[in-house]
Order: sequence, then structure tokens, then C-alpha cells
Amino acid sequence: MTESEGNTVTENDVDELLELLWTLKERNVDFVDEVLRISEQKNPESIINFMEKEGLVKIEDGRIFLTKKGDVMAKSIIRRHRLAEVLLLQAFELRVEDIHTEACKFEHVLSPEVTRSVCTFLGHPPTCPHGNPIPRGECCSRFKKEMRPLVLSLTDLTPGESGRIVFIAPKEHRRLDKLSSFGVIPGSVIKLRQKTPSFIIKVGETDLAIDADIAKEIYVKKA
Repeated sequence: MTESEGNTVTENDVDELLELLWTLKERNVDFVDEVLRISEQKNPESIINFMEKEGLVKIEDGRIFLTKKGDVMAKSIIRRHRLAEVLLLQAFELRVEDIHTEACKFEHVLSPEVTRSVCTFLGHPPTCPHGNPIPRGECCSRFKKEMRPLVLSLTDLTPGESGRIVFIAPKEHRRLDKLSSFGVIPGSVIKLRQKTPSFIIKVGETDLAIDADIAKEIYVKKA
């Protein structure tokens, strides 16, 4: 905790503003006035001033940019937050509307080691539930060269292989309801019978044909 121009600036304040600056950068928004307008923090000007003194941001011609140091910190925060969103949605089955707020709390307790474990457990997801990219970590690069993730998309299985469903990430919620009615739910063991011309899966004693788009949304751990 530090003092800036008479206002208390906490580590959490800095983290939240770094997160905001990263998300705005993804939208090509970098005007200081726009950052101040969007920020929900009580003292964004003081936080920005403090961050500039700490070398996390630089301000030029009314625009604000992350420095190399600030970019590294922001990337880490965003990575933890978006991985937390995936975990909360899929493993803890929170509602999509609730996961952002809960992830804001959760991201602060994820150590680098736990973050790597969560990422590997989830199969190194490329995006969060809102479709935003999850910054890659060392574990993501390493797994491409050295290992397969613990969790795979159903499309990565070979016909004849089975896996236990870990989570389902449907783009449309009605798909989840339909799959559930056939017993395609987390915890169920699913066997891939064929991939072409359509995916044929077996759940229990039931054979089911599904589109490739739906198969991509089912994530399993090999049995």
C-alpha cells in the first residue's frame, strides 16, 4: 500500500487499472480521458499518477500506454482472471453473469504454480467464456512440444477411444440442455465411434450423432 497525492493506492487498485488498460488495448482504446470515464475506481487519476511514477505506464499526448514492465504485469493478471472464469464456469458451474465478479476475487489467490496447473487441467484454453483471448503461458508453449494436455476436446480423440467428460463449453445454452437429456454431462464416460461423415458417440447404451461444432465443445480426460 502506498500514498499518492494524499490518496491511498493499494496493490488491488493497480491490478484493476492494469486489467482495464489491457482490455482497452485489445479494443484499441488508449485515451486517458476514456480510461478515466470507464474506470469504476474512486481515484483513477491518482492511481494513474502512481503507476506512471512506478514505470508501469507512460502518457503521451493525452494517451496512456503500458510500459514493458506494466505489460508483463497486466498480462499475468488477465491470464489469471480469464483462466479463473473458465474454471468457475466449467468446474464450479457458476452462471456466466456471475463469473466475472467472482474471478476478480479468485485471480488474486492464484500463484504462478497454481495458474499453470489450472491451465493444464483445463487443456490450455485459448479463450475465456466471453470469447476473449487468454494470454499464453510457458506451460502452453511447452505442452505443444512435449506433452498433450490433460483435458482434450472430443475432436482430438481417435475413433475407439473413450474419455470422461470434464466440462462442456457450448456457444448456445440450449445445446447443453439437449446434450444433458442424452446423458452427455460432466462425469459421464463417452466413447468416440467415428468422426466422418458425422461424429458418432456412445454414452451408456446410447449411440448419438452430433455435429463437429458440438464435438469441439465437449472436453474429456482420456479414460
